[in-house]
Amino acid sequence: MNISFEGKTALVTGAGKGIGQDVSLALAKCGARVFALSRTLTDLEALKAKNENITPVVCDLSDWDATEKAVSAIGPLDLLVNNAGVNILEHFLDVTKESFNKIFEVNVRAVIQVSQIFARGIISRDASGVIVNISSQASLVALNKHVNYCASKAALDSVTRSMAMELGPKKIRVNACNPTVVMTELGRKAWGDPKTGGPVLSRIPLGRFAEIEDVTNVVLFLLSDKSAMMNGAILPIDGGFTITGV
Repeated sequence: MNISFEGKTALVTGAGKGIGQDVSLALAKCGARVFALSRTLTDLEALKAKNENITPVVCDLSDWDATEKAVSAIGPLDLLVNNAGVNILEHFLDVTKESFNKIFEVNVRAVIQVSQIFARGIISRDASGVIVNISSQASLVALNKHVNYCASKAALDSVTRSMAMELGPKKIRVNACNPTVVMTELGRKAWGDPKTGGPVLSRIPLGRFAEIEDVTNVVLFLLSDKSAMMNGAILPIDGGFTITGV
């Protein structure tokens, strides 16, 4: 399947590492001009060195005013990938106000804010656009020490549906994809140990964790006209993890 984003401009949040970095590079390779947003300038500079069609945007999405200023300054956009996310591992009884607020600020609130800015720009130009939210299998099942993260991703799925319903008539499609463990550098460190990853891996019928390109390929499809009739979808990329029960 041939996918081209020639003439399109995209914003990818959480672009400094992992999925966000790979999606940014793939979009640029497909012809898009890409604005890559991250808190860490050195990560963005390394990303830009790989493709001149990538423009770094340094911003901490937990800061409302800084986010408003940074995203509003980018200019006309056609595509948005809300990839940025954070997690703090805590048992339910250890959850604090600070950890709850930090996770929801980035994983939910920032998605709403960035998407508002994006959508208003599309509507003001009487154009069309596409948003893909990177959720998680954690929105669909309970995971130990992930109460805040699971809740935030479940909220993100709900936000995705609401956005799709309200923005669809305004020519903006919105979908989410929900990966299992992805073998990014961080994923390998966190889940590469059989003691940690084994119990999760045993519940995946395909017998492996996701590679980054497994997610990137789905994101590109959802951003493209090949998925023109998809709106409000919550799409697991989990090898069947979420069909196996608890």
